[in-house]
Amino acid sequence: MLRESQPIHLVECPRDAMQGLHDFIPTERKAAYLNQLLRVGFSTLDFGSFVSPKAIPQMRDTAEVLQQLDLSQTSTKLLAIVANERGAEAAVEHAQIHYLGFPLSISETFQQRNTNRSIEEAFNILQNIQNLCIRHHKTLVTYISMGFGNPYGDAYSIELVEAFVNRLKQMEVRVVSLSDTVGTAIEEDVSLLFKRISGAFPDIETGVHLHARYSDVAAKTKAAWLAGCRRIDGALKGFGGCPMANDSLVGNMATEEVIRALEELGVAPGLNQEELHKSLLMAGTIFPAR
Repeated sequence: MLRESQPIHLVECPRDAMQGLHDFIPTERKAAYLNQLLRVGFSTLDFGSFVSPKAIPQMRDTAEVLQQLDLSQTSTKLLAIVANERGAEAAVEHAQIHYLGFPLSISETFQQRNTNRSIEEAFNILQNIQNLCIRHHKTLVTYISMGFGNPYGDAYSIELVEAFVNRLKQMEVRVVSLSDTVGTAIEEDVSLLFKRISGAFPDIETGVHLHARYSDVAAKTKAAWLAGCRRIDGALKGFGGCPMANDSLVGNMATEEVIRALEELGVAPGLNQEELHKSLLMAGTIFPAR
């Protein structure tokens, strides 16, 4: 179980916020926004993805964006999402990338919608990606998509989540993020699942990637923290959501609300407040009004 004294690992997810937007954001604007975020002091920046441009057109310029990022004055690590071996092979060639993220779904329906593969096929792909990561000194982050239930009627239970994570443990995956892809989890769900998984797998860094309405962010953040979670994903202003999930998306946890909730708990994330303010202003020019 994570100890109270461990620092918070904040993951900022502009990729998740951008990917579902209809209008293409020019490469230079993406890079400028990401460079601003790199000045804030987040632990990790989920900056882009190496996936099919037909599936996620917004992310077709990830490699070009990466070349425009200035990492010389930041300790923030970069994370890129991949959905198959081809994407992973492209991602591991970039020395700037520390983490590769892979979405593994509890829901068979969503796994097919998200990666066009069955769950068993996804596990095989995941093993190949883990092997790539080990050879290239990258860290694989596995997102347990639909980790709190799904809207499709597919089988779900905490025991099923635990069985998935146990298979990941056998692959020596060391970072798992429990993902509420459609934003249906309540605080009790967050606390219960996190305690169960982190308690059963103390050698795995377990985090949460929650979607929530703005008004619910603080409660979910506090539930996660009090359950022992020290790795929390968010996106400034709460934009984003998975375009493969359904037609009524609930956005990401608004990072500014995550920070406020942590401060109310007496936790100082240690961010550059001036650069955070600049990032919030810039986010308003990147994303449509809500």
